[in-house]
Amino acid sequence: MSEHDKHEHCDCGCSEESVTVTLTLDNDEEVECAILVILQSEETGNEYIALLPLDENGEQAGEDVYIYRYIEHKDAEPELENIDSDDEYEIAADLFDEWLDTMEFEELDAK
Repeated sequence: MSEHDKHEHCDCGCSEESVTVTLTLDNDEEVECAILVILQSEETGNEYIALLPLDENGEQAGEDVYIYRYIEHKDAEPELENIDSDDEYEIAADLFDEWLDTMEFEELDAK
């Protein structure tokens, strides 16, 4: 994770600010991503971050969501780690799916 910025980004047309990060991928490509959520797993004891890739206009780029292990260091920038274990990735993906379900339910409830 190389930088933190605040950008205006929201698909609903409101002016809600979201925090973004710039990822440097293994092929040295840089991808701007909006932070969707940071989730805590009781099962693994780790935190996970879900990132939404953005295009050059700050709009959602494709259907992918990146999920990484999230480590917050005292007095230093947070660190993202790849999740190498299939079992751990499944846990993180399930947490994200549960969060999505909650968000969809809240949207329906608000209507």
